[in-house]
Amino acid sequence: MSAPSAKQATHVTVLGSTGTIGTNTLDVIRRHPQRYKVAALTAHRNLVRLYQQCLEFKPQYAVMNDVQAAAELQQRLYAAGLATEVLTGAAGLEQVAALSDVDCVMAAIVGAAGLLPTLAAVRAGKRVLLANKEALVMAGQLFMQAVQEGHAQLLPIDSEHNAVFQCMSHGLEPNGAQCGLGRAGAVRIVLTASGGPFRDLPLSALQDVTPAQACAHPNWVMGRKISVDSATMMNKGLEVIEASWLFNCLPDQIEVLLHPQSVVHSMVVFTDGSVLAQLGNPDMRTPIAHALAWPERITSGVRALDLVEVARLEFCKLDPARYPCLCLAFDALRAGGTSTTILNAANEVAVENFLDEQIGFTDIPRVIEHTLESVAATEAVSLGVILAADRAARIAAGEYIAALTH
Repeated sequence: MSAPSAKQATHVTVLGSTGTIGTNTLDVIRRHPQRYKVAALTAHRNLVRLYQQCLEFKPQYAVMNDVQAAAELQQRLYAAGLATEVLTGAAGLEQVAALSDVDCVMAAIVGAAGLLPTLAAVRAGKRVLLANKEALVMAGQLFMQAVQEGHAQLLPIDSEHNAVFQCMSHGLEPNGAQCGLGRAGAVRIVLTASGGPFRDLPLSALQDVTPAQACAHPNWVMGRKISVDSATMMNKGLEVIEASWLFNCLPDQIEVLLHPQSVVHSMVVFTDGSVLAQLGNPDMRTPIAHALAWPERITSGVRALDLVEVARLEFCKLDPARYPCLCLAFDALRAGGTSTTILNAANEVAVENFLDEQIGFTDIPRVIEHTLESVAATEAVSLGVILAADRAARIAAGEYIAALTH
């Protein structure tokens, strides 16, 4: 697939347009009205924000998960004189991800719900901007195979993976080819982690932290689920799994370092001893703009990094006792098969229950570890097997939580 022409508008579907990544994507698009046109927007339940986005960007389609909310949105849009057609559910998401006149799909639906529409986009040969890391965590081999067979482009949006891609673009093409680090002359990837809001909290106090505290990230503005994942370091664990598929590398070729400033987003170590890093202010519009325009560069609205203002960059090893979720993610990656699917499902259930104040913060890794031990992993040979493992893990995690809380 050739790069979109700057002279012809690129049609974009934004899956998950009302979330943090979605709204940042629309902010970048807003700055380039001649270059990008929004074809479809989707939301889970945020009717008010999706309605406002439709008024501004006038997409051909909008999708809502809830049938009643979709009907209300359709009524409001018609009343406002818009011809936007409102679709519903998983089928609607897959339809707008594969529209024939869509060039680019931002995959920003959080969690397992984003897997099927993202798969639909790659099978249709789109340029897919991947912010939904669960697609690779749950179904890495099948997903990367679909990218190649669909002749799609896959560009990472997570700041860490986007940074690696920028540092290692020589020898790598975003077409799903499993070229590995060696072709780029690299030996190791270093992902950085802020450490979240509890990096300096005494370990004994972690059991008492609240959802509000867990969602108060010191550097990034993110949704509640991802904020909790950052606090437990599961977000970094999922990124390790994602990196292994994106860059075809082994677990031992991926290192995670604590970097409180969140300025160096990742580094790549090369065979000649060089280390390349991508730096920037912690703002998701930077990787979004990079992937939207690749291989060109466009303005993103992000303030340029002032190194004098930053003054100091710190790096240190992580304490496994503080971040057991990261260790569980590495273990699941090494185990292979559906282990990472089980890990992701258990984490989603645990985080949801923590946010609902049903379990404590330190219960999250316990739920995940128990689920990994109680649900047998198998070879991830088909989508059906993967989705079955996802369901089994959710049931096991839910049963364990019920036992914990009664």
